[in-house]
Amino acid sequence: MRVFSAAAPPFMKNGFVVSSGDTREAVIIDPGDEVDDLLRHVDRQRLSVTMILLTHAHVDHITGVARAKDAVGAPVWLHRDDLFLYEGAPEQARMFGLEADAPPPVDCFYERGRQLSFGGCVVDVLDTPGHSPGGVCLAIGGSSSEIRELFAGDTLFAGSIGRTDLPGGDFDTLMRSIRTVLLHYPDDTVLHSGHGPDSTIGHERRTNPFLAR
Repeated sequence: MRVFSAAAPPFMKNGFVVSSGDTREAVIIDPGDEVDDLLRHVDRQRLSVTMILLTHAHVDHITGVARAKDAVGAPVWLHRDDLFLYEGAPEQARMFGLEADAPPPVDCFYERGRQLSFGGCVVDVLDTPGHSPGGVCLAIGGSSSEIRELFAGDTLFAGSIGRTDLPGGDFDTLMRSIRTVLLHYPDDTVLHSGHGPDSTIGHERRTNPFLAR
């Protein structure tokens, strides 16, 4: 499995292209203002994108969905509980003094217990509400391995956690999601967050001020 990430102003939000090491199939995760960098990587590596996967629908994570969808034609996946945020992208942008177009319709909604796949990889979709009502984390790894890398959106960061003061956010729910879902993974599990550097579950368990108490 190969992971490419990019970020762009004003939000410096991480978007990802995750590709199979065995095939040229890939997924794009949370395409935002950095979407052109993600698509250039797809073109350079001659990847075939099979899905556009969204961890949640805050505006910084979806501004590039239309561009990605036009370029690769892959279905857009989202948790149904975040649909109101997704469809309200222009209003969200105005909260930050910005403008955003309405994104294309969602093609597929995550279903509890359903595992997605591309190439030789599988995607376990983990319900982790709190930062938003329909927030999910994506645990991705080889289909023949139990090892996963976590794409945590804005649920958990290196040294911090997602904010809960936006519509639909709830601190207690977020902490429960982190403790009962993400901290279930082994300490050496790689954590790719929506903002900032990568980390591991073990490092956050030991040092994150919201968890190490």
